Amino acid sequence: MYLSKQKRNCLLAMALGLSAGVAALPAVAQPPERAGHHHVHQKWPQAQLQAEANAEIAQDTVKITLAAELSDATQTAVADALTKVLEDTMKQAKAGAQGKTAIKISSGNYRIWPMNNKDGKITNWRGRAEILLESTDLPAASELASSLSDRMPIDNLRFFVSPQARAEKEAALLEEAVKAFRDRAQALTQAFGFASYSIKEINLGGSGARYESAPRMMAMAADKASVPLEGGTEMVSVAISGSIFFQQQQK
Repeated sequence: MYLSKQKRNCLLAMALGLSAGVAALPAVAQPPERAGHHHVHQKWPQAQLQAEANAEIAQDTVKITLAAELSDATQTAVADALTKVLEDTMKQAKAGAQGKTAIKISSGNYRIWPMNNKDGKITNWRGRAEILLESTDLPAASELASSLSDRMPIDNLRFFVSPQARAEKEAALLEEAVKAFRDRAQALTQAFGFASYSIKEINLGGSGARYESAPRMMAMAADKASVPLEGGTEMVSVAISGSIFFQQQQK
C-alpha cells in the first residue's frame, strides 16, 4: 500500500516516541505472587525494619606487656645486654608457666635507637625489648608477671573478651535478634491489616563498646606482690535489618 511521505513521517515519529517511552520505564522489584494469580502484576507494599539484641559480657582475657629498657655507649653493647635480658626472662617465664597451659608467652617489640645531643652527634644508644603474657587465667598471669618484674617490669596490660566467649555470646544474641525482627514484622503486618509477610532481604551487623578497669597491676613492679586482676566488660550487640513484602490484604 502506498503511503504519502507525510504519513510515513508521522508513523515513524509515533514509533520512535513509543520506543523512548518504553525504555524510560524504571525497573521495579517483583514481590511474591499470589497463589493461583501468577499473571497478576500488582506490587505489594514494602517496609524497612531493624531489630537488635545486646548483652554485657565480662572481659575474660588479659594481655600483660613486660618491658626492659637500657642504654650503653655502643649499639653492640645495647644489643648484647637486651638479648641477654630477653633470653633470661623468656627462659624463666616458660619455666614458671609449666603446667599452666592457659598462659601464652611471646616476644613483643624489640628496638634499638641512637641518642643525639643538640649538635646531632650520637652520645649513646638505647634499646627496648618486650615479652607478652596472655591468659584467661588471671590469677596465674598475675603471679607469673610479678615473678618476672625484677628483670622486666610490667609496662602495660589490656583486658578483652576471648574470641570463643565472644562467638558464643554472639550466637545467642543472633537468635534473640532474629526473634525480635520476626515479632516486629508480624506486628507491623497486623497493624496495616495484611494477613502475612515475606522477607525480601536481610542484613546482619553488630557493634561493641569496651569498658576497661583501671590497671592496678602496675603496682606489682614495686613490691613483687601478686595483685588480683579484674577486667572490665564489653557491650556486644547483633543487629538485623531488612525489608519485607506485605501479602494478601485482609477483607
